[in-house]
Amino acid sequence: MIRFNNDYNHGAVPEILEALAATNNDAYAGYGLDEWCDKAKEAIAQYLDEPDAAIHFLIGGTQVNFTAIIAALRPYQSVLCADSGHINVHETGAVENTGHKIEALPAVDGKITAEQIDRAAAAYEASPIPEHITQPKLVYISQPTEYGTIYSKAELADISAVCAKHGLFLFVDGARLGYALGSDENDVTLSDLASLTDMFTIGGTKCGALFGEALVISDPSLQPDFRSYIKQNGAMLAKGWLLGLQFYTLFKDGLYFRVTEGATKLGLQIRDAFHKKGIKSYIESPTNQQFVIVDKAQKATLAKDFIFEEELTLDSEHDVIRFCTGWNNTQDEVDALIRAIEAL
Repeated sequence: MIRFNNDYNHGAVPEILEALAATNNDAYAGYGLDEWCDKAKEAIAQYLDEPDAAIHFLIGGTQVNFTAIIAALRPYQSVLCADSGHINVHETGAVENTGHKIEALPAVDGKITAEQIDRAAAAYEASPIPEHITQPKLVYISQPTEYGTIYSKAELADISAVCAKHGLFLFVDGARLGYALGSDENDVTLSDLASLTDMFTIGGTKCGALFGEALVISDPSLQPDFRSYIKQNGAMLAKGWLLGLQFYTLFKDGLYFRVTEGATKLGLQIRDAFHKKGIKSYIESPTNQQFVIVDKAQKATLAKDFIFEEELTLDSEHDVIRFCTGWNNTQDEVDALIRAIEAL
């Protein structure tokens, strides 16, 4: 069986395993106060053009999301998010469990617009009873989205401007950021994200690391005491150098970009093979996640040799399934899938 069900079904890129083995007998300070975390921060900072940005390493995606939100919001404040957003549909109410309401906005292909955010913020500002309702204070979006779609630089700039207009923080979840950066349709850089957002994450777990996420905080008001928030919310790793070493390895010479760009190109090969067969996409994605509409027989045939995600039942005869390529997938694996698609 060949797995295309997600982009975190293998361990890590060989370079990380080699680096971990090479340093296994060395001793380091704990909790991220070590030379590898310092080196990793320097390696990432070279892409940001924001010398005052703070960079932290946390153990996982859910932890970094709710920890960042807790640090930004007061108890009565809420989050504006696409209804398909990860914190709304895939984190078991982790944000709500911290006491913050998520106000879900209807998304189109996984994305929300500056106009939607403007209306939601303006509705609160016009309320005659603001003390009786939650105050939108942070906008959460993903790059790429849950459906593999991406925000353009112009869209991000518009959202950033609306957030500034209403005094909202902008937080971008980059759990799969590398796959967006590697798309031919992408025009957003890490430097753009650092300048247009208050916080954003650079995913490691889904992009070649064993585990871990990097959080970049550009807004100076959100930087003080952030390590205390990390510790209090169970997101601080005692052996923090394991995170630093991984991110240093990924960013010291651009390995992060190379492995994720390769995976995105493989994903597009799968998309094109389905299209050539006359099988339509549910949503057109330019990244490593591809959502296609298949009939029951086609799904059963593909399931004999490939593992994929079953997204939803479209109607009595058709389902939407997801094929997700990762840094670990090979051209031979994709070629095998393409042959199977051609034979449907």
